[in-house]
Amino acid sequence: MPELEVEGAGTFDVDEDRRLVLAIEEDAGVDIMHQCGSHAHCATCRVEFLEGDPEDMTEAEHALLEMRELLGEARLSCQILVEHDMKVRVLMTVSETGANSPGGKPEEEITPPPIYIERPY
Repeated sequence: MPELEVEGAGTFDVDEDRRLVLAIEEDAGVDIMHQCGSHAHCATCRVEFLEGDPEDMTEAEHALLEMRELLGEARLSCQILVEHDMKVRVLMTVSETGANSPGGKPEEEITPPPIYIERPY
């Protein structure tokens, strides 16, 4: 079972292949933003990897990060599965942004259906 360390929240055992956004929100109890419902449209669920950055990414994540000029600076937690130990810093939370809610409830599976590519950096 992989360990997920969320900066400021602690370290948690997470079921393998759990969607990172859900692990951060439900397992770690961090109020991470996901305004688009975790469909790789808004980039509010972004995290910074301190350790364990996955080698691949979805085409949807790549396209959005490139469009927002965040490629190499952040990752989208909605597009990542917890497959090994990871340490992350959440970059946008409900409490920090003053939003009324984090956004729509993320589905258990990555949406849109993932097409993986090698991380370009």
